[in-house]
Amino acid sequence: MGDTQALGFAHFLTQSDLVIRVLLVILVVMSAISWYLIVMKGISQIVRTNRSRKFLNFFWSATSLEAVQNELSVHGVQEPFGHLTAHSLHAQAHHEKFGAAKLEEAGSQQEFLTRTIKKVLDEETTALDNGLTVLATIGATAPFVGLFGTVWGVYHALVAIGMSGSGMLDKVAGPVGEALIMTGIGLAVALPAVMGYNWLTRSNRVLTAKLDAFAFELLTFLSMGRALQTSAQGRATPKPGSVSLSAVN
Repeated sequence: MGDTQALGFAHFLTQSDLVIRVLLVILVVMSAISWYLIVMKGISQIVRTNRSRKFLNFFWSATSLEAVQNELSVHGVQEPFGHLTAHSLHAQAHHEKFGAAKLEEAGSQQEFLTRTIKKVLDEETTALDNGLTVLATIGATAPFVGLFGTVWGVYHALVAIGMSGSGMLDKVAGPVGEALIMTGIGLAVALPAVMGYNWLTRSNRVLTAKLDAFAFELLTFLSMGRALQTSAQGRATPKPGSVSLSAVN
């Protein structure tokens, strides 16, 4: 009766060998990494969403792209939509002033803007996906690490039972049941990682779709501003980026 009461996680740890302990350390590290990524990227996602909402509200209520550029110059860039807008306005002004001075600036202004926007979109997508591969790997491999620990524990338990010469159920069920603890730990590590990965992936997909739509609108505004400047030759030429947003709707 005393042996039965002694069975459990603590007994499993005291009776485990080096392999089981190494696997437990691996699972603990994997769990710590996954929770760190979930918490940190989750907080970053919430902050990024709130800042993006504020910037978009300001952008669509602004009277001109020049006002947007001034706002970005004063307060800086703090989210993807502002980052995209700042780089696009800078690319337009740079091409307006220097033209195709280098190979990366070759082509028309609209082609240069398109390449710049695509580059920024790729950078933002890469930043959003950073760390998700680690989460996916933990979610996929943690159950197998736990299962390996279970197989190893069952093997040694059966060997010990065979050497003792006793095949009674109470002698077999206890050690084998303890070995299943490793499978449970592996699943406990994998489930939050998989759920966090799915949540972050969906949030990134939604944000990327909104960013793609905004990039198309921004390119249209910048291209229309260039067309208005060209058609205004012989009259007072507006400053680059100063076209009213209401004039291109």
